[in-house]
Amino acid sequence: MKLAVIGVTGMVGEVMRKVLEERNFEITEFIPVASERSVGKKITFKNEEFTIVSLADAVTMKPDVALFSAGGNTSLEWAPKFAEVGTTVIDNSSAWRMDQSKKLIVPEINAGELTKEDKIIANPNCSTIQMVMALAPLHKKYKIKRIVVSTYQSISGTGVKAVQQLENEMAGVKGEMAYNYPIHKNAIPHCDVFEENGYTKEEMKLVRETQKILNDKTIAVTATAVRIPTAGGHSEAINVEFENDFDVSEVRQLLSETDGVTIQDNLDTNTYPMPLYANGKDDVFVGRIRRDGSQPNTLNLWVVSDNLRKGAATNTVQIAEYLVKNNLV
Repeated sequence: MKLAVIGVTGMVGEVMRKVLEERNFEITEFIPVASERSVGKKITFKNEEFTIVSLADAVTMKPDVALFSAGGNTSLEWAPKFAEVGTTVIDNSSAWRMDQSKKLIVPEINAGELTKEDKIIANPNCSTIQMVMALAPLHKKYKIKRIVVSTYQSISGTGVKAVQQLENEMAGVKGEMAYNYPIHKNAIPHCDVFEENGYTKEEMKLVRETQKILNDKTIAVTATAVRIPTAGGHSEAINVEFENDFDVSEVRQLLSETDGVTIQDNLDTNTYPMPLYANGKDDVFVGRIRRDGSQPNTLNLWVVSDNLRKGAATNTVQIAEYLVKNNLV
């Protein structure tokens, strides 16, 4: 198994390395790839030192699998070049997600769609992954009509520059700004760029990707995405209306039996999901499970997950694990 990580020095790339080590993903040859300014530098993986190579050199090495986390433009240019030499690309950017010829995969939900012919596989957006992880089993049972979601997203979703901005502001140091406004002691209702409809790209990803992953374009989704000064972990307040009525205790049971989902919901002990506890973990945490008393067949949930792990790196590695296990690479 020759495996390349594209964008190996970035925030997600570093977590990919960590997840590959933790899950003991079997690799015979590890190929670390980054931008030209990092080529020739050394990194450590599984207690061994490796030299970072260029994208062009990595293609000639014909890895079996390439995990991409280097931005949409890099993926659009280079993923097809890897695919041409027989590499299966799992891409963490938004480049291929809504391409009708590409699968958008959360392994616990729809990995069964994958075949050997899928040479470019899209990893969904972080905020979408955690939402569909909680909602997929409920959709199967009760059929979702409409989702209203508000996200409270970590600065780590923006990248290193945003983390540095928060640290500077907390220390009272002037520095480069990732956002138009201070993020310390603030909440910015602006994740990604605005589209013509007044929604941001991040909000529309929650609409389009949810419908594609759950394979149901009838699901109505409306979203508001907000950036808050937490360092690791996205939170979501989700209001979901179903075609069919539900029993809250049955909802809890369904979610407790779902791989990759952990229930944290005990009001007597003030137990509920928070980024503080989700940080560094792979599960999606669900709590504040309660019926919406304002209209029929409607449920409220609070969902939290580490956006760099299940929201990005872990989901990517899990796709690779599925491919290997099922002889699809």
